[in-house]
Amino acid sequence: MTQTPLDPQQVLGVTRAQLPRHIAIIMDGNGRWAQQRGQPRIRGHVQGAEAVRTVVTQCARLGIEVLTLYSFSTENWSRPRDEVEFLMRLYVEYLRSERPTIMENNVRFVHLGRRAGLPEDVLAEMDETLHLSRDNTGLAVCLALNYGGRAEIVDAVRKLAERVEGGGLQPADIDEACVGKALYTAGLPDPDLLIRTAGQRRISNFLLWQISYAEIHVTETLWPNFGVEDLHAAIRDYAGRRRSFGGTAGSG
Repeated sequence: MTQTPLDPQQVLGVTRAQLPRHIAIIMDGNGRWAQQRGQPRIRGHVQGAEAVRTVVTQCARLGIEVLTLYSFSTENWSRPRDEVEFLMRLYVEYLRSERPTIMENNVRFVHLGRRAGLPEDVLAEMDETLHLSRDNTGLAVCLALNYGGRAEIVDAVRKLAERVEGGGLQPADIDEACVGKALYTAGLPDPDLLIRTAGQRRISNFLLWQISYAEIHVTETLWPNFGVEDLHAAIRDYAGRRRSFGGTAGSG
């Protein structure tokens, strides 16, 4: 069912101009959520998928331009094999089941990360979702899957090196804009707001280039419990800050 747009002034008490264009979230706490309930870690991931659905829907209704979700890092392959296999099956099921909702709500799906190493069924469902939603003009939902910030920068450097080697780019012409166009996030605005759940205060190799001036909001809420009110609290926190982007206080 298509979701009704929300007026941020009525819902949040902030103007549309005060909303972040791009929200990035480090979704942490699935394992602890399950442990607190005496359940296996995979139950936390299932509940975490429900939180994803809630946040995506709310961001779409508020008119947020981009939502990036840190779903599976390049380091997560070191987790127990049964947990990794379950997560991969969960991605397949989620992409398949959410595709109709994605299309009904004009959401554009984007993958951030390396394709190499992902199972064929995950790639197939991902590619189908990418293809079907590519012309949608609403919220862009970026799934950081098999993603690492350092790996992204390495891949960008390799891409630029190939252009230099092929004669299409001079080393002296490489600037920040050039690097940005070589990243997975090319064409997307940098995150304005970075949310981390479960109380941890670290970046965890996430969007290292892009979050240079992102406002960071940390909440103790575990990701499976993260809901509309938690999202609203983060946005209000962001809207109340004065961003200077390296200038003097109050200049931005």
